[in-house]
Amino acid sequence: MLKYALGIDVSKKDIHVCLSAIDAKQQVKVKSSSKFANNVHGFKDLLVWLNRHKKESDIPLVNVIEATGVYYEACALFLFKAGLSVAVVLPNKAKKYLQALGLRSKNDKIDAMGLARMGAEQCLEPWQPMDEFFYSLRAMTRHHQSLQELKTNINNQLHADEHSIYSNKTVIKQLKKLITTIEKQIAETDKDIHEHLFNNDGVAEKLNHIIDIKGLGYLTVAVVLAETNGFALFRSASQLVRYSGYDVIESQSGDRSGKTKISKKGNSHIRRAMHMPAFNVVRYDAGNFKTFFERIFARHHQKMKAYVAVQRKLLVLIYTLWKKNEAFKPNGKINTSGNEETVPSFALTEGQLNEVAPA
Repeated sequence: MLKYALGIDVSKKDIHVCLSAIDAKQQVKVKSSSKFANNVHGFKDLLVWLNRHKKESDIPLVNVIEATGVYYEACALFLFKAGLSVAVVLPNKAKKYLQALGLRSKNDKIDAMGLARMGAEQCLEPWQPMDEFFYSLRAMTRHHQSLQELKTNINNQLHADEHSIYSNKTVIKQLKKLITTIEKQIAETDKDIHEHLFNNDGVAEKLNHIIDIKGLGYLTVAVVLAETNGFALFRSASQLVRYSGYDVIESQSGDRSGKTKISKKGNSHIRRAMHMPAFNVVRYDAGNFKTFFERIFARHHQKMKAYVAVQRKLLVLIYTLWKKNEAFKPNGKINTSGNEETVPSFALTEGQLNEVAPA
């Protein structure tokens, strides 16, 4: 055997596992399948079962887990702390792979078998848990976003009730009271995020460099840091661009030429956080963002397309300042590509803007 692969399909209560192995002829064979509880006791039983069925201890093993909400995190962390190699794959990637295998049926056992085969055949990127600091930050920033969305929904309901033909005073009173409560919780969460960031001296130093960009606040940077684990696993700006869904995709075949647009197959929290700052940096003419916006707008004559380009450029700037721990210099030069070449004034070139980010 060349490699063992353990496919793990996770649900709220259970984890279905399948142990497979690939030999020198590139044939994948299923060794065993089972089911365990999705808790610490179940994870311990999984290790016992794994040691019993994995005969050759010197052959490498990869554990492949599908990212199912937050339910996979406890199992992934347990295996990681046990010293095992863990790979976490996105649900859409696992789904496309299983479809490519021609599997018509779908259940937890089949999904675990497909994940095991994926791990045996492919060289998957190893997973690492988030730093506790950024995990706590992510919990707070996502809660802050949920509160904002809840406030918007209730405000819409209040507006509709106030302009209804038969408005109800009791309902309106309760909605206003609820909005006040939510606003108080938003303010408290905002304060907690601020304290969490600035109580860490290393984070505070880098953060102060970044928020020198006029129009960019610490809440936006907090979201980006929380969703990327402080950029810990990114080796280049292009990886961050792709992770955030700002990579450009084309739709062309033969004589047909479709639209060129960003993929949006990435972290939606980051794109949501970058939306308003893009307007701000253009409005306040921070750095060369206004000039960059006008150049893109003159080419495409679409304001939102130009603002999306600004979002991408601003995100790369945040990444670069954080990695280099350098202050923002509007007219300076810094490498924002994540490689060795230097790009003037933090700018992504127009050629970079229209190319697909490399793998």
